[in-house]
Amino acid sequence: MINNNDDDEEFPRGYLILQPEELRPLELLRLLFSGDIEKPRLVDSSETKEPSFRRRWLIFVSLVLLKLLRFFSEILALLGSALEFSLNFLSDNSFSGFFLRGQVVLPKPTSENYQSFIGHLDRRISLDKTMNRQDGDRYYAVLSIMASKIAYENSARIEYVIENHWNMSYLGLVDYWNEYQQKETTQALIMSTDKTATPSNGQETTAVVAFRGTEPFNSEDWCSDFDITWYELPNIGRIHGGFMKALGLQNNCSWPKEPLPNPNRLSPLAYYSIRDSLKTLMAQNENTKFVLTGHSLGGALAILFTAVLVIHDETELLGRIQGVYTFGQPRVGDSKFGVFMEKKLEQYDVKYYRFVYNNDIVPRLPYDDKDLMFKHFGTCIYYDRHYQAKVLRELSDENFFSLRWIVKMMHSAILELIRSFTIVTEKGSEFREGWLLKGGRVLGIMVPGISNHTPQDYVNATLLTPPCVFQIHRDVSIT
Repeated sequence: MINNNDDDEEFPRGYLILQPEELRPLELLRLLFSGDIEKPRLVDSSETKEPSFRRRWLIFVSLVLLKLLRFFSEILALLGSALEFSLNFLSDNSFSGFFLRGQVVLPKPTSENYQSFIGHLDRRISLDKTMNRQDGDRYYAVLSIMASKIAYENSARIEYVIENHWNMSYLGLVDYWNEYQQKETTQALIMSTDKTATPSNGQETTAVVAFRGTEPFNSEDWCSDFDITWYELPNIGRIHGGFMKALGLQNNCSWPKEPLPNPNRLSPLAYYSIRDSLKTLMAQNENTKFVLTGHSLGGALAILFTAVLVIHDETELLGRIQGVYTFGQPRVGDSKFGVFMEKKLEQYDVKYYRFVYNNDIVPRLPYDDKDLMFKHFGTCIYYDRHYQAKVLRELSDENFFSLRWIVKMMHSAILELIRSFTIVTEKGSEFREGWLLKGGRVLGIMVPGISNHTPQDYVNATLLTPPCVFQIHRDVSIT
């Protein structure tokens, strides 16, 4: 339950909190068929009445998904570990070595050669060496998606790629605490683009914070995605509770300037720890700027991290943000929050680009309708299946889950599967797709919108984006 304190401007004035640990069949039925949502233990809400059946149905579905994800969390994790181990075993052992000479290499999950499932979908680790800081937002967009992709890997592999392939400085990968799940659920990579920049030589450097996105076999990440909890901050708007919890929301549902003491907290909270790390980097070199980025859930955390900086009036840090670049990011708040953030981003001159590829389902979630009030904001760069860019204010997806739209998405997925066999001829060898990704394309035919969420397409899209795209603000097609 929330202890609302009218003297604290950071406490929510409205809220909807789902409590799946209290899930009982009778409680679910009472929630679904009664407009009185105050009585079921499953929900803690500032709104005691909910007459809309459709909205109660959405709460019902979210609660069931959260309960199932937590119930199957260990099985899902074991399945993911087994699949990743198998993929690494196959990549580490050649046919001749394994079958002819009997030589077997057992993969080590903490080694620099061990790749995640995401890493096996897209094995590219090299940056485009034809681009540099003078290319502006296009350079930072490509750097951001590559950092967002490598953030899915273990710390040894991340350090190896950053130091040896990118010739940049690895500053760490940290696991962060979630006060509500009482465990580490959030990870973020911090790196610096320049090894030689020092306060004495006056050289400008860029620190990149890449939040790890939703891992395919991590139930905690999926819980953050499907938790439709929200909190309404005064004069700011309603914000997605699952993402706020992952970022470091306190147990009293507030954002104090400093984290409150908690003897049960075994790791730092993401927002406070990263904020302090950036301040340290800024103190070491006054020419340091920052890029915030992430794919999927990571993109939501990147823009919400910026939002909390705004709430705390961290003027100096906000003035050092080079840009916020998110890929396949879900919605994080309502229209009031979007208006608030756009005004503040303009005030602090913070560039925010939200990249969406074709029918990627995640940017369409939580669904934008009268029952779920979530809205996007900022500049949307949308790509069709040909990687042609459009700069939009917002996607028009009112029929995204209709039968007609699903058939259209399935047709697009079939054409993308065909493209996976011809893309090398069309775009070049660096766009080659392996058998695992081709399998993902097949899955995308059966479950429309899923295969479009992989980092592969976002890497392709940013590499093929013409520089003029970043000079346009909205509603323009680029040919």
